[in-house]
Amino acid sequence: MRIVPYCHPALRYESRPVTQIDDRLRASVREMFELMYDSRGIGLAANQVALPFRFFVLNLTADPEQADQEQVFLNPEIVKRHGSLEEEEGCLSFPGVYAKVHRARKIRVRAFDLLGNPIEIDAEDLLSRALQHETDHLSGKLFIDYLPPAGRNAVAEKIRGVELGFRQAQAAGEYPADAEIIRRLDEIARSEAVPALG
Repeated sequence: MRIVPYCHPALRYESRPVTQIDDRLRASVREMFELMYDSRGIGLAANQVALPFRFFVLNLTADPEQADQEQVFLNPEIVKRHGSLEEEEGCLSFPGVYAKVHRARKIRVRAFDLLGNPIEIDAEDLLSRALQHETDHLSGKLFIDYLPPAGRNAVAEKIRGVELGFRQAQAAGEYPADAEIIRRLDEIARSEAVPALG
């Protein structure tokens, strides 16, 4: 498992709902937290590790020592949005790329936790932004999609650099061709179960 960079096809893939909670899902969640911490991130969506399912992990402290702050959101849905706020965002699939993005200031999210319990959270500030960012990932939407032309132009060179790095890795055989990646994502999604690791 690894964090995939832009423009890996998984980042635009419409994720499927999680239909079962089992040891494979729990193992994937644990590994995602480890990858997130290694990259000093606060959130990581399943499709950022090429798993086409609707879940993400979050720890606003980015500190593995604060495991009590870890949160897992299965099949999240934003049911209310209020206000607007522009703040800087980054993304682990866009290393070194940061830009100001408009998001709702307050939101309400419904989801399930890793025990299958329904949860409902009213969030604002960083939690609200992180929840919106990660939920977008699951629908194939990226933070750069919100940038106005001037904002997009300001980071265009860095985005091209990330894309070029992925294409070079692909040419070197580190990743399959796009069509093969999509075929594998379709196959995994049809299985309706998060695959075993390794």
